[in-house]
Amino acid sequence: MSLADVLEPLQRPLFTLLDTPVGWTEVLGFGSGALCVWLVARQHLANWPIGIANNLFFVLLFTQAGLYADAGLQIVFIVLAAYGWWTWTHGGGPGSAETLPVRRTTRTEWTWLLAAGTVGTLALALLLDRATDSTVPFWDALTTGLSLMATYGQCRKRLESWWLWIAADVVYVPLYAYKGLYLTSLLYVGFLALCVAGLRGWSRDPAAARRPLEAVA
Repeated sequence: MSLADVLEPLQRPLFTLLDTPVGWTEVLGFGSGALCVWLVARQHLANWPIGIANNLFFVLLFTQAGLYADAGLQIVFIVLAAYGWWTWTHGGGPGSAETLPVRRTTRTEWTWLLAAGTVGTLALALLLDRATDSTVPFWDALTTGLSLMATYGQCRKRLESWWLWIAADVVYVPLYAYKGLYLTSLLYVGFLALCVAGLRGWSRDPAAARRPLEAVA
C-alpha cells in the first residue's frame, strides 16, 4: 500500500460548502486548529501536540490547494512547536521563574526583520512563480514571510509580533476563501480575533511597560 492510498480517505469530500467540496483534511485541520487556539489561550501543555497534528493536516490541505509556501511553512511550525513543547516542560515556559518577559522590538531587530522579510518574500514569490503551478505566488510568499517574522517575535516575546500576525491573518482570510478553503478561512478569522486579544494582553504586561528604552536600542 502506497502513501497515496493511505492519504486518499482524507481527501474524500464530506459535504459541499458554497458549491465547493470540503474533505476530511480541511475538517480535521479546522477542528485541531480551533482546539489548539483554545488550549494556547489557557497555556495548556497539550496545545503543542495538537498544534503539530494541525500542521500535518495543513501540509496536506495546502499542498492539494497549490499553496506550496504555506505547506512548507507548516514544517517550520512543527519544528518550532517541538522546541516550544520542550521549553514548556524543561523550564522557561509559562509559570516558570525563567519565563521570558514581554519586550518591545528594537530598531536593530526591525531592520533585520524587514530586510530579511522583503528579500525572502520576493525570492519565494519568484520561485513559486517559476517552479510551481501556484496561482497566487506573491500572496503565498507574502503570508509566509509575515508568518516567519511573527514567529521570530513570538519566540522572543516581542510585543509587535502580534501586529505581524494580524497583518498575515488579514491576508490569509481572503486568500483561503479565494482558494475555496472556506472552513480554513473561517478558522483564520478566529486566529485574527485571538491576535487582537493577545496584543491587548501583552500591551498591559508590566514587564513591557518597564522596558520602554529597549525599543529604541
